[in-house]
Amino acid sequence: MMLQQQVFAQAVLLAGELEEQETDLLQALCAAAAASLSARLKKGITPEDCKADFIAAASLYALSALESAAAGGRMEEFRAGDLTVKRSGGSAASNCLRNQAELVILPYLEDRFAFLGV
Repeated sequence: MMLQQQVFAQAVLLAGELEEQETDLLQALCAAAAASLSARLKKGITPEDCKADFIAAASLYALSALESAAAGGRMEEFRAGDLTVKRSGGSAASNCLRNQAELVILPYLEDRFAFLGV
């Protein structure tokens, strides 16, 4: 079974009963989460190196996105200069799932801090 299919299988297991449309959306979200996390891994680390944590984190990210879509939050503010995006109506469940995903995969992620100057 491919890694992306394993991510989807775990997400379905965690999600419980879903309608067909939600299942299709979840499958796409799992693919996006897996691709996004793969790109953020430290150099020399592959998804297979941290397989269990990778699958858990990607499935939690996908469920977070599914929950966020279901919550139907609306855009409150969007700016292009210094990029500000504010959205209301995001559920606590979605935020919790996203935070849990970050905690699971954090040891394997590339350090994204960069000091650009004063």
